[in-house]
Amino acid sequence: MTAIRKIGFIGVGNMGNPMAANLLKGGFDVTVFDARAETAAAFVTQHGGKAASSLADLARGVDAVVTMLPDDKIVRKVMLDEGGAAASMAKGTVLIDMGTCDPTGTRTTSESLEKIGLHMVDAPVMGGVVFAKDASLDIMAGGSKEQVERVTPLLKAMGQSIVHCGDVGSAHAMKALANYINACALINAIEAMTIGKKFGLDAKMMADALVPMCAGRNHPIQKKIIPQILNRKYATGMALSFIAKDVRIAVNTAHAIGAAVPLGEKVSALWDDAVTKVGATVDQTEVVRYWEDATGVKL
Repeated sequence: MTAIRKIGFIGVGNMGNPMAANLLKGGFDVTVFDARAETAAAFVTQHGGKAASSLADLARGVDAVVTMLPDDKIVRKVMLDEGGAAASMAKGTVLIDMGTCDPTGTRTTSESLEKIGLHMVDAPVMGGVVFAKDASLDIMAGGSKEQVERVTPLLKAMGQSIVHCGDVGSAHAMKALANYINACALINAIEAMTIGKKFGLDAKMMADALVPMCAGRNHPIQKKIIPQILNRKYATGMALSFIAKDVRIAVNTAHAIGAAVPLGEKVSALWDDAVTKVGATVDQTEVVRYWEDATGVKL
């Protein structure tokens, strides 16, 4: 298995530009392609490397193709449609898809590539443009152990950490789930703070207070999921019904002052249903059983 030195990079927009630039800084031979030829040309002017005139031109003789594109349908199109990169890639070459894509689509693309002797690793990133610029992205990787190890030197040129999540598609699934958690947390905090503001609390005070109360060691992943749920200890010392009561108080407060609380209403209904189905006096962390029973898995 040859080491990766020559890379074709497809998609040098806001994220792809600094990522490909860091590959050049890392000593890799980089050729870029973008749907807008002027974008690829501007990249070469700014950072060096070469610009390909077509996907086929980009793919000839490379050890790996990196894509930083909006979704899995576009990745499949640039790889496998007529004139796509895959037809010009040598057997054994690997596609590294670093965008945020549907994991089921990723698996379908991987299966198609394997049939023609090509490999795939999905490697989405966390951190945005700021971390892309200083090569401190957090990168998840999905694929065989052999292929992930093969692409790790390339990934390290763009990021500070690489987590092997499992088979192809697993990293895209992990990225989507991480963003789902972040999206929930963002609107959860906004909803709570707007209720607080309506009640008369200061926004800056709330933000400062919520850091120690809800982040770090008090974040549910660090405080409850890892030490209590994954270990099946269920021993935080607070009953499930008590959390349900506290959520209900927050929702009732919002109703009393005329504040919007759509997320809280749904959360309260879920906790109340969990009290009925899981039990009122069991530990709060046993709420996991509500989702485990519904989904048919055990964490």
